[in-house]
Amino acid sequence: MAEGLMKKYYGTGCYVQSVGVKNDLEIDGFAICVCQEKDVELSRHRSRSFDELKEWGDDLSSFDLIVALSPASQRQALELTRFYHLEVEYWPILDPTGLGETRDAKLDSYRQTRDQIISRLHARWGPPKE
Repeated sequence: MAEGLMKKYYGTGCYVQSVGVKNDLEIDGFAICVCQEKDVELSRHRSRSFDELKEWGDDLSSFDLIVALSPASQRQALELTRFYHLEVEYWPILDPTGLGETRDAKLDSYRQTRDQIISRLHARWGPPKE
């Protein structure tokens, strides 16, 4: 969600890559749904692992900032970047997976996560570019 929202609100002025501790072959359907409500298309999105990022030719040293959304990704980012002059920020964002008993309750959890990401993006980079 974070990569799609960043690209939607701030355009192509910076290079954004979604990376996680592990890769997920398919994007979560609830994430797709709540991002579509904000006109953000995620259905073709795929997160990469840190290892895949390197395999695909993206060197961590070419990035200025890593935003970690989980303690596990923060730990791995700090470990991988200890030799680079690279900023790592941790944003404690709700992990909505497994929350809610009904479809509507699950969507509400994902909306909360989406909205937390949007708030952090705006706080960090200001109002979205029009």
